[in-house]
Amino acid sequence: MRRPIPPLAALALWGFAAQAQEAPNFGEAPFSETRPFVLTEIAEMNSPWALAFLPDGRALVTEHEGALLLLRPTGEKLKVSGVPPVAYGGQNGLFHAAPSPRFAETGEIYFTYAEPGEGGSGPALARAKLVEAEGAARLEDLAVLWRQEPKGGGGHPGAIIAFDPSGESLFLTVGDRQRMAPAQDPDQALGKILRLTLDGAAAPGNPWEAEGGVRALIWSTGHRNPYGLAFAPDGRLWSHEMGPQGGDELNLIKAGANYGWPEVSYGVHYGGRAIPKPPARPEFTEPALYWAPVIAPAGLTFYQGDLFPDWRDSALIGALAGEGIVRVAFDRAEGARQLDRWSFETRIRDVETAPDGSVWAIEDGSPGRVWRLTPAERAPTP
Repeated sequence: MRRPIPPLAALALWGFAAQAQEAPNFGEAPFSETRPFVLTEIAEMNSPWALAFLPDGRALVTEHEGALLLLRPTGEKLKVSGVPPVAYGGQNGLFHAAPSPRFAETGEIYFTYAEPGEGGSGPALARAKLVEAEGAARLEDLAVLWRQEPKGGGGHPGAIIAFDPSGESLFLTVGDRQRMAPAQDPDQALGKILRLTLDGAAAPGNPWEAEGGVRALIWSTGHRNPYGLAFAPDGRLWSHEMGPQGGDELNLIKAGANYGWPEVSYGVHYGGRAIPKPPARPEFTEPALYWAPVIAPAGLTFYQGDLFPDWRDSALIGALAGEGIVRVAFDRAEGARQLDRWSFETRIRDVETAPDGSVWAIEDGSPGRVWRLTPAERAPTP
């Protein structure tokens, strides 16, 4: 199944400033006028939110309203039953699903969702066994490993999972839910990146392990809305998050670091109220790369396949407001630079690398298309 992709948009559609801002790590690489890939539509889905690959090449795809599906590269979809009730609305719903590092032995997957409860909802992390039989799929032995308490209102859930390279712990992003102040409160999980054991407990060696409670779970703090989290091939952990008006960030995540939200930002508050820039507060860790105005980053994968050798070791980032995919390269220090920016003229919610080296991208919307990117001998004419 194929559908024509709109021609490349003008640079103005990205809303990037013509000149760099105050810092040298401003995302201002030239707009890419050609694509080194062709797009094949795999399937249409109902508000797809995130995808992750199983070892056999099928993808776990979440639909925001609460459905979990298995998607084959040929487009066939199989709905997975047994997903718990989801609080759906606005930015809340079913979020991310990923196979356990021990999936080959246990068949377990992890997933995140907005859990309904007294006072509203809150992001939750669950684990369950994926069972397939007689053409059907279901979740069994479901356990909620972590949940935000107390629950309440707000968006910005974060809720992205990344397993450390050893497979012994997992990292989980938790957004500030548009409440801002909790991102600097060490007794609240909001606005943090957590590091947990595979059973959901505080992982040994966390910066504030000895303090117990929520503090023992925290790896880094001062985050706004992290919708991308992934380990680079060199073992470093990277995350991106949406800024307010301007100030989207790509951050190298370090144990115990504070990334400053809402005290500092390269953006401004909605309505134009100023926020101090990061250099004004040296105790906060600056982003490796930022965008102002925003691209609204969503999804993050480090490319290690063979189909696009020029992309190896670089990151691919989906862009919602930017309506495309951004490619970023890294140096051996802590720097990052934007290399390419390809327009899809539609909001890109997630991007992942498939086992065969192709790249899959999710279109935000209902219906939202799932595409496969494979190399082109010659990039299409704009």
